[in-house]
Amino acid sequence: MNIRFFLEITGMFLIPLLVVLIPIFLGQRYGIYRSKKSEDMQHTPVGTVVGSTFGLLAFMLAFTFQIVANRYDTRKELLVDEVTNIRTTYLRAGLIPEPMRNETRNLLVEYVDHRVQLASDLSKLGIMMSRSQQIQDTLWKYCEKLGELDRSSENYSLFISSVNDLVENYNQRVTMTLEFRIPVVILWALFIITFFSMLALGYQFGISGKGSFRINLILGIIFAIVMFLILALDRPETGLAPINQKPVFTLQQQLQVMQSNVGTK
Repeated sequence: MNIRFFLEITGMFLIPLLVVLIPIFLGQRYGIYRSKKSEDMQHTPVGTVVGSTFGLLAFMLAFTFQIVANRYDTRKELLVDEVTNIRTTYLRAGLIPEPMRNETRNLLVEYVDHRVQLASDLSKLGIMMSRSQQIQDTLWKYCEKLGELDRSSENYSLFISSVNDLVENYNQRVTMTLEFRIPVVILWALFIITFFSMLALGYQFGISGKGSFRINLILGIIFAIVMFLILALDRPETGLAPINQKPVFTLQQQLQVMQSNVGTK
């Protein structure tokens, strides 16, 4: 684990924790100060304000979690689609002539091997992406050659369609995994609402004299865990909330068996 990755993971927990603890402390200090200045402060409708802000905070947390949960489900669907597309392309490679048939199948085996390696070592993401694009470019060159040989061939059209689906699925997975994030404006709104909600809560603790460091810490940890989960789901490249890669492992085994069967013929 490198230092940058460690700092990123630590920040994903500590920043939400501080966003809770600091405003509670400030609000509590101010509430104590105000309660000493006026004895009527305890009768102000602070509780109503705190309840309203926490209701809005709960809505924002649920809304944000729904966004990342939907994207997580989409990434799982794209994984299954990619496994299906790879296997279909491998099978349809049997419809094209040699040497493109054998070369295509070897490239697809390597294509899957890179994904299996990535599942255990996320540091190879850059290598995997670069090599995957090279393999896709090579497969598409084969499609161009097949189109030149016979544009009316149904067998060639099936193979070309599979390669097209493979490339499309790859682009969707890369976009969904590495480029789509929770909009920054939503994160800022969430943290601002959290800050003022905790400030109001701390103020209520201060004027009522019921606050304690343990309660503040427990509240901060709970919120930090929820935000950590949201950020982990939003950043799959960290590997904190991995998608089950069993379909890829199964596909690797299937391709190895099919390759061995081809070699014995």
